[in-house]
Parts: sequence; C-alpha cells; structure tokens
Amino acid sequence: MTERISRLLNGLTVATDFVPAARSVAMGVWVAVGSRDEPAELSGVSHFLEHLLFKGTETRTATDISRSVDRVGGDINAFTSKEYTAYYCRMPRRHGATGVELLGDVLNHSLLADEDVESERQVILEELAMDDDAPDDVALRTLTRQVFGDHGLGRDTAGERSTVRSIRASDVRDFFGEHYRTGATTVALAGDVDHDEVVAAVDAAFADMPVGDGRVARRAPGDTDVDVDVSIDDDSEQVHLAIGGRSVAREDPDREALDVVNHVFGGGLSSRLFDEIRERRGLAYSVYSATSAYADVGAWSVYAGAMPEHAGEVSRLVDQELARLVEDGVTDEELTVAIGYLTGAYEMGLEDTGARMSRLGGMLATMGRVIPVDEQLERWEKVSHADARRVIDRVYGAARPVTVLVGPSYTA
Repeated sequence: MTERISRLLNGLTVATDFVPAARSVAMGVWVAVGSRDEPAELSGVSHFLEHLLFKGTETRTATDISRSVDRVGGDINAFTSKEYTAYYCRMPRRHGATGVELLGDVLNHSLLADEDVESERQVILEELAMDDDAPDDVALRTLTRQVFGDHGLGRDTAGERSTVRSIRASDVRDFFGEHYRTGATTVALAGDVDHDEVVAAVDAAFADMPVGDGRVARRAPGDTDVDVDVSIDDDSEQVHLAIGGRSVAREDPDREALDVVNHVFGGGLSSRLFDEIRERRGLAYSVYSATSAYADVGAWSVYAGAMPEHAGEVSRLVDQELARLVEDGVTDEELTVAIGYLTGAYEMGLEDTGARMSRLGGMLATMGRVIPVDEQLERWEKVSHADARRVIDRVYGAARPVTVLVGPSYTA
C-alpha cells in the first residue's frame, strides 16, 4: 500500500502517497470550504482568501514567498472550487521540507492586511473582467446560474463585481478565522517521502492552526425554474451554446454509469457529439459534454461554439443527439470504449505526483475517505447496459434542459 492517512490530535488530516524514486514531491493544503459555503453578500470571499494568503506572512513578504519557490525550481499556486479551496506547491524532493514549512506559514501566519485587501480587490476585478471577455465562460457560468438559481452552487466561484467591491478586510479575516480550522483541513503529499517524517513536519508547520471543525452545514438546492432559456447578445465571432440540467451527487450509486454515458455522448474524440458535429460535418471546432458532482446534487452540460451561419444547425444536432441518447441508449461498442477510456485515462493520470496528491486531497476534503484505485477501476468496469439506461432516464431524460446562447443573433 502506497497511501497512508493520519489524523493528528488537533483534528488535522495528513495523507501521503509514496512514489518510489520520484524526483519531485507535490504537496497541498485542502480546506473543505468553498464558494457554495459563502453568504450571498460575501460571494467571492473564498477566492479573495486564495489570493491574499500569498501576499505575505509575519516573516515573509510576497516576494519572499515567490523567491523561496523560484530558488529551487518549484511552483506554487491555489484555486477555489464550489466545495473546497486548495493551496499547493511542487518542489524537488530534496526541498520537500521547505515546501511543507512554507505552506504552513502561508496558511497560519498570513497578515491579511487592509492594504493587501485593497490592492488585491482590483486584481480580482480585472480577473472578473477577463472572464467576461470570454463568451464561452459566460455561457457556461450562465448555465450554472440557471440550473441552480440563487443557491451557492449557482454563483461564480470568483464572486460578483458588486460583492467583490463591497467585501471588507474584516469580512475576509472573519471568514478565515471561522472556517480555516484543523477539522476542515487536509495536508496531502505525494512523492518519495516517509509518512512518519511528513506527519512530524506537518505537525510542526501547522501547530498554530486553530482547532475545530470550520465546515459549514450545507443546504441542498431547492427547485428552480431550470427550464428558462437565456440569450445574451455579444459581439463575438461565434455563437456559444450551452445546454444542461441537474444530475447525480458525488457519491450516488449511478455516478460511474453517468461517467460512461457522458463519454459516449460528448466526453471524448469518439463521442457522438464530436463525431457528428466536428468530424462528419465540420460545423464546430469545440464541442463536448461534461458533468460535475457535489455533495448533494450534480449537473450535466453540453458546450459548442459555431459561427452564426452554422449555429442553428449545431443546436438542432445537439438536440437530435440528446433525443437519440434518451431513446436508444448506448451500444455495446460504445459501452466498451467508454469504460476502456475512463479506466485507462485514470491510470495514466496517476503517473504524476501532482495528480496523486490532488486525488488524496480532493477525496478527503469532499468525502472524508479515499477510494482505492482498484476499487474505482472496478466501479467503471461493472457498469452495464441496465446501469446506463437507468442513469440516462434519471439525468438526460428527466426534465427539459435549459439552453443558454451567447453571441450574435442568428437564424434558426
């Protein structure tokens, strides 16, 4: 067994994945609080924190943090999701201890100074403006809002411009103090590391983290008007089409069957949407389907970008393929190909220390446990036609999907 998990007396979880002879070590701090857990008036505060924790600590300036990573050829970054926030770095294994100490300093001793909040506020507003200049992002974000409504899952992880402008430094510090606690935090490492040595290093580096469970009691989204379509006029070269609806939660028994059906529908190069719309007809460069899963609900989506003269036909073809999926299900060949892709891609993805660290941290942050690799592979391999049929009816055939169009008007 290459994975080991320990829970310290203060409630902090430490997980390692031993990768013999790996020249790098990847490490991350996963806090089980994300954008869905924010009050509406503080939408974007988790993302704000993600930026601010690298602005300086009691003993390091922002430049010191960057240089300590650059000096050894490593990298450091963070991201915010709906249900967790992750801070991670990757370094040569001989500098692994430096990385653990650095992350401990950033997570426990950041200044969160008023002046840093003000300077970073403008950076985040620029980031939001950049996102708004990407019509494909606008289409998919709008789709999420339509599917989940005013619930936290429907809001953008970066927040709204109005909330980013109004969040105060004291709001950020209060949110940090309330939620960034040992019971909500996992430290995960992957590489040629000794678990007991890692536990000792983490115990020292995170000794000042407040004890307690900072996680939020989550509320599942209620019913929304998910059948309301949206059209946004935009002076772009393409029409950006996004359609979708709700699907199954992260630990739903049909989760793996949904993975299989999604791959058949639009998840790969041999998928129906890619083959029909791009390969056979040449009507789009980018066309795909995707799924997302959360603690209590999920979502499915289709995206396609096409020039205005082709957009109507692309929209009709997506509807046609969705109807065919619901009516006919999947073939034996499609089932075999999808299972082969999912299992093979999963195995190959674990060749990288960063991916292996993320697997541990992500699962522990969201489920409190790690699904063994062989068990996950077996789950996909066991998906049958009956499983596929059931999840198609539950997800794709359950309700009319919502459609979002962003771009110039076109003739259907």
